[in-house]
This record gives sequence, C-alpha cells and structure tokens, in this order.
Amino acid sequence: MQVIRWGILGAANFARKQMGPAIHAAEGAELYALATSSPDKAEGFRAFCPALKIHASYEALLADPAVDAVYIPLPNHLHVEWTAKALAAGKPVLTEKPVALRAEEIDRLIALRDRTGLLAAEAFMILHHPQWHRARDWVQGGEIGEIVHADAQFSFRLTDASNIRNRAEAGGGSLRDIGVYTMGSVRYVTGAEPVALETRLRRENGIDSFAHVFGRMAGRGGGFTYASTTSMRADNRQVVTIQGTKGMVRLEGGCFNANVNDLAAVELHVEGNRVITDRWPAANQYKLQVEAFGRSLRDGEPYPCPLEFSRGTQAMMDMAYDAAVDIAV
Repeated sequence: MQVIRWGILGAANFARKQMGPAIHAAEGAELYALATSSPDKAEGFRAFCPALKIHASYEALLADPAVDAVYIPLPNHLHVEWTAKALAAGKPVLTEKPVALRAEEIDRLIALRDRTGLLAAEAFMILHHPQWHRARDWVQGGEIGEIVHADAQFSFRLTDASNIRNRAEAGGGSLRDIGVYTMGSVRYVTGAEPVALETRLRRENGIDSFAHVFGRMAGRGGGFTYASTTSMRADNRQVVTIQGTKGMVRLEGGCFNANVNDLAAVELHVEGNRVITDRWPAANQYKLQVEAFGRSLRDGEPYPCPLEFSRGTQAMMDMAYDAAVDIAV
C-alpha cells in the first residue's frame, strides 16, 4: 500500500475546506472518492480534485474495493454508527471529533478495532502539530517546574440556528465541539487526568452555548488546578496557559486552528522575564494528521492519537457534563 486512496463520507464544509485539501496534498495519500447525493456539493471537491469518484451513498463508498481508508466528517451523533460500519466493511477509519458522545461508546469502537485489526482513530488534529509537541516537551521536561495551574479558553461566535453545532439532536454544544480541545490539549501537554470537576453551563435550545469548567487534575508530577471556558457566542479566542513553579508555557492566537486564525507559536516564560518563542508558519496539522495515519497503515508506526487517548478526553467531558449546574442566560 504505497499510496492510500481515501474516501470521504459526506460533503461537509469542513471536509471541503480543510480535510479534503489536506488529503489531496498529503504525501502518500490520494483523495479518491466522496459519498454524497448532492452534485452541487460534489463540485466543491472537484474544484481541487477533478478526478474524484462520486458515490451516491455512504454504503456504496464503503463497498468500493479501491477505497483504502475512510474519513468521516458527519454530524456528531452519527460518528459511532458510521465508524463501526466502516470497520465492518474492512476499512481503516479516521472520524472527526468528538468520535463519540459518551466514553462508553468508545469502548465499543476499541473492541471493534481490536477484533478487526484495523486502525480507527479520532481526527484530533492538534496532536500532530509541532507546537503542541514542543509545549509537552517543555512541560513534561521540567522547564516550568511543578505544574500549579492550567487554563484553556476557546470561543467563537455562531449565530446560525440551523448549524449542527446549535442542534441538540445532532450532538451539538460548546463542550462537544470545542471542549474536546480545551480538555484534550491540557491532558496531552501535562499527562494528567481530572480528579474532580465542577461545571457551569448556559443552555440554549438544549445545547450548552457556554461552559465554564474548573477543578483539579493529577498526574505523575503531582496535582494542579484546572479551568476552561468554551463559548459559541463570544468573539474568537484561543489560549492555553500552563503555569508552573519556575515558569509558564503559553499558546494563543491560533493554537487550535494553527495558521488559520493566527500563526502557530508557543512561548516558554522563564525566570528573569525571559520569553522563548518557537513558531511554525508553514505546518499544516490536517496534512500532518493524514500522513501520520498513512505511516501507521503502511509501516505499523504507532498512531499519535489512539482511541484510548480520545476515550480519556471524552471521559473528562462526561465528568464535566455530569457535574453541570445551569446558569441564567
């Protein structure tokens, strides 16, 4: 399998704007097929991939023997169902985050992965970006001393009521859409897990449009406090700060949408008010994700974001939801 031929289930805008082009550009990958019943949506993909094969149904794409791997950008509530169907059809599968709506659903996918021997993973793209690798190396390498506090903020303004992020029946809400980043990034960088969480939610039409989560996390290096805010009703903001006894690591601007909203960069603040900044102006985390998936399929290289890691982040989101107290709009 020198070149992996990818098929995409559904013509989502995100797939057209980000993951489709990333697959098309990735080394060792070919964007081969798309499943959609909408000719208009298919044309958006053919604009950059003219030879794209179009299937009228998801089932037809999964039955195509020429498709080597599947990418799933469907609405959140369909992720588990179609990930399982892809594995049953013999296809390795990369599914958009959140891969499930509860942690126990990921147990089913882990069992299917192990039974079929096929790679299945959540498309948590930030773990493939070197800015997060550097942040983790600094924090876990002791550059900031013992961790005292971690703080993560992610917000954007979404006013379209019909958008799937605003629909309860589609698994919408700020925690599921962007809390996966505020929680998953801190877990990845620190290697710690939540001990106890409290949550304040602002709900609209069955979804949380705002969530403030706070509590404690613990790992091999000890315990520290944690706080995060996610909002789909505020101006763009992306900031993660890990404070220690000797310094601080900070990512901001475009730390989750690297080189889309802002330049990818990470800062190390150390004694004497010195700041070391590393930047990656050209790294495309979506392309890096596709290439990592390909290396796992071809060479057996461990995938950087296994389902077990995704389960840990989902368990943290579950803990936050289970501890939620509603606040007034």
